[in-house]
Amino acid sequence: MSDAHLTERSRDGGREPVELTEEPIQLSTRDSGGDPDERSSGWSRRRKIGWAVALVVGLAGAGVLGVGGWRVAQQKDTQLASPDRVAGLTRDDSERAKSTADYLRSGLAANIELDSSFGTVYRDPADDKRSVLIFGGTTLLWQPERDLDSLFRLMSDETGAVNGLRELPAGDLGGVLKCGSTSGEGGDFAVCGWADHGSVVMAMFPGRSVTDAGGLLRNLRGGMQTRD
Repeated sequence: MSDAHLTERSRDGGREPVELTEEPIQLSTRDSGGDPDERSSGWSRRRKIGWAVALVVGLAGAGVLGVGGWRVAQQKDTQLASPDRVAGLTRDDSERAKSTADYLRSGLAANIELDSSFGTVYRDPADDKRSVLIFGGTTLLWQPERDLDSLFRLMSDETGAVNGLRELPAGDLGGVLKCGSTSGEGGDFAVCGWADHGSVVMAMFPGRSVTDAGGLLRNLRGGMQTRD
């Protein structure tokens, strides 16, 4: 603010201009000796502790973001294949199996935007009634668990409620793996799925318990999924 402006205010108001001194302006009404925590620099111990806590929380948050970013970079470039044989099962290339697998693949691709998708039926050589229907695809997923849960809800709408949904170990490839059970024409069967930052896959396991289905899906994943 200029001196001219200060002078003009003095004339208009009829008051003497405020006289500035070299003494510091005291911003606190507190007695300078009343707070034993006060430092000569003006920073109290409480304020320093508060800043320290904020700094630690901030660094912790940055660490979480760093870990999350590393995980996305590690998992985002994923490929899925349908080998002839995997996890003790054999791919069923019959027209009926292909039609069923394509129907499931199309239903998934219609509800989630995928870069690539697949659908396959695998036969159990020991029991044809225990064939596995598996379908899914690759895409960048920022929140894999949320998207997997959405697919389970979609599955509930199509086949009936998926009950007892629970998380099981995902294995070395990471991400999240969940299983539950639902009912069909042939009785109850297990439904499982996995998702990470680069892929999402669902599978149906007639004639298998949830625990057995979860272990089999981990083995299938190990033989079907690769990363750059």
